[in-house]
Amino acid sequence: MFKSYKYRIYPDESQKKLIVKHIDSVRFVYNLALETKNSAYIGSKVILSPFDLIKQLPELKQECTWLKEVNSQSLQQSIQNMDIAFKKFFKGAGFPKFKKKSNIGSFSVPQSVLIEDNLLFIPKFKKGIKIIQHRSINGIIRNATISKTSTGKYFASILVDDGIPFPKKHKIKESNTIGIDLGIKDFATTSKGEVINNPKHLRKSLSKLKYIQSKYSKYKGKRTQQRLALAHEKVANKRKDFLHKTSRMIINSHDNIALEKLNVEGMLKNHKLAQSISDASWGTFIWMLEYKSEWNGNNVLKIGQFAPSSKTCNICGTINNELTLKDRMWTCKNGHILDRDINAAKNIKAFALKKMLSGTDSKNQNELPTLVGVLTSESICHLG
Repeated sequence: MFKSYKYRIYPDESQKKLIVKHIDSVRFVYNLALETKNSAYIGSKVILSPFDLIKQLPELKQECTWLKEVNSQSLQQSIQNMDIAFKKFFKGAGFPKFKKKSNIGSFSVPQSVLIEDNLLFIPKFKKGIKIIQHRSINGIIRNATISKTSTGKYFASILVDDGIPFPKKHKIKESNTIGIDLGIKDFATTSKGEVINNPKHLRKSLSKLKYIQSKYSKYKGKRTQQRLALAHEKVANKRKDFLHKTSRMIINSHDNIALEKLNVEGMLKNHKLAQSISDASWGTFIWMLEYKSEWNGNNVLKIGQFAPSSKTCNICGTINNELTLKDRMWTCKNGHILDRDINAAKNIKAFALKKMLSGTDSKNQNELPTLVGVLTSESICHLG
């Protein structure tokens, strides 16, 4: 399995300058490769491969001699990254954009990475960079990514191959599956009725952020800019810590996890909820669940985003099309009193299990009028 270890590094002044030079150079090569690829296609309908562009690097170095101070493999990797961005575009992502110059950035070191005696050795750096190895590396180092944050901190992400194969996937059964409904009022609600509170890190820090932002808008000082960056970084770190701990707790407690596909990008267009949705970071949370599930043999099951999980009674299967976001508790026409989030979590679990048992596509999940026949009638009444 491939795993990534992130460490804080402390470069000296000369090393900081060389790191910035690497970041600027890989951005320059990325933008130039993107422009060349676009021009070749627009002008003569020629599609340049990354290898065609990499072959032009020696000639480019003769013209831009400062590129010789930078690791050539890092420059080649920036072209490969540009090609990956194009592949993602053809799969439905946005068209690759030119990278803007900023005080943050990163560059990759595909080979010749060594950590020894709390020093990180990479090509073009004459001496090792001090690294804080808070946990040991188990496996073979494949590559490294050196990054600089807006607060002036430096990190190294080390990709390691530990040689351990992915574990066998757990069997999908009702007893070892849990449904999770993600929300804003509560971060997550499970089909067992467990509620994970939403810490709302951004909202709690909003008054302080606004105060520092107003000071920066008025004076434009570097010191205030640093304070603002540190305040935002603190919020981001708190959020990331919460997401890691919560995802790990769920992975360790359950073999299979059922979720609803979320169109987060579309939801962010709702300006009344955009800030709260961004603060919750559902996309990052699902991503963490997915890669940690691969490490542990768990299954992540997903249902379609249009499945009526909130509007369907998990007991009798009737659908309440009049349900609104304001309705946290509701009663179905057969008299069952339902908590909106718990009901949705139970339905997500049932819909996901039905999809696995019947092989139906997620696009057809909104065509499931009832839960009868998904599982036994007894298990439906006591789902979760």
